[in-house]
Amino acid sequence: MFGSRLSAGLNLPQSGLPPAQADPPVCLTDEAALVPEHGEELRVQLLVEENARVAQGQPLMRLRRAPGIALVAPMAGRVARIDLAPGRRLKQLVLFHDPEGDRHRFDIPHSQGSSDALRALLQESGLWRAFRSRPFGRMPRPEENPSAIFVMAVDSRPGAARPDLAVIGREDDLERGLAALTRFVDAPVYFVEARALHYHGAIPTGVTRLQSSPRHPQGLAGFQIHRQCPARIGAPVWDIAVEDVADLGRVLASGYLHPTRVVALSGTALREPRLVRCQPGADLRGLTQPYVRPGPHDVLAGSFLDGRPAHWLGPRDRQVAVLDRAPSPRARHWFRAALERAAHKAPIIPTAALEQSLGGSALPAAALVRALAAGDAETFTRLGGLSLVEEDLALADYATGARPRLANQLRALLDRIAQEEDAA
Repeated sequence: MFGSRLSAGLNLPQSGLPPAQADPPVCLTDEAALVPEHGEELRVQLLVEENARVAQGQPLMRLRRAPGIALVAPMAGRVARIDLAPGRRLKQLVLFHDPEGDRHRFDIPHSQGSSDALRALLQESGLWRAFRSRPFGRMPRPEENPSAIFVMAVDSRPGAARPDLAVIGREDDLERGLAALTRFVDAPVYFVEARALHYHGAIPTGVTRLQSSPRHPQGLAGFQIHRQCPARIGAPVWDIAVEDVADLGRVLASGYLHPTRVVALSGTALREPRLVRCQPGADLRGLTQPYVRPGPHDVLAGSFLDGRPAHWLGPRDRQVAVLDRAPSPRARHWFRAALERAAHKAPIIPTAALEQSLGGSALPAAALVRALAAGDAETFTRLGGLSLVEEDLALADYATGARPRLANQLRALLDRIAQEEDAA
């Protein structure tokens, strides 16, 4: 049984990892921005104005409904532009880089074993946004306590960098961050790593190590959570990238946020895949321009499976796909287009590819797809769907060519369940 779990999944095209550079170059873009996650709504209270000089790590705004949660500057610079939608909803806050800028230091609690003190530090430093809570795949509520935390030191998406490369030379930071998580919650903390790439640094007592297959989608948090500790209403489960845990350890040791993250650049429009170190919120055009081949192309935040067109690196993005732009299709006759729009959507036929794209035996593929298509929240919940987010179904969309996309059906159903729970 354990062997089948590790062997489930698919080997994909473009799955070669970027070269294992021991020391990826630092590429700080001239511009960077604070932006919401895709589909996230952030109503904010500004702490700075346009043209203000800010230090790297300085709080720039707070959430109106949770003033303890701050969004901090990804780099030292000048506030170039602040774009808010009605209701003071954040669209973007753009910074120009200042190479001579300062760094903001956070006050470290004297009692680092205090859960409340660590929670306050996580929220004040902006690291609270690094956690993703399931069900619903959103930033945790300020008072939320998880039933488990999964630290992801593996990423099986095509073109993704090995997460362990991001913490080479930062083993002390990672150990300190993991130890802090065990003190933060009275719940299991899981360290998920690739079976063939065993992490050799120290792991604190209280952290359980799990091994994952290199095949996609086994290296995604959703399937690990579904197997070990399924998310439920009232029992949320968090996941966080291993590099963010090391960043927590750095703050606890020095009071300063680590200024960069490791990002993988891949795709058909690049001369070769690359690893770089850049600031959060980096300008994706400026980041990829030195490595792009001539010709029209599209820049996606994420892999070619689950990426989306974006201008800025998102809060949790650690991969950028640069793809050749497909030629514009020839105009179709209006009658044929009308017939296609009026046609009934074809059902998805359960196949071995669909089953493998949903983790083999991890999830009953046919039943889950039927529940999504019917909007059957009760069956969806009973099957374990509350542990999933859109990235977990991106491979199934790729394998089946489903229309409408399964990931979109999943998001619509999760949003409906969340609304019903909020109204209850």
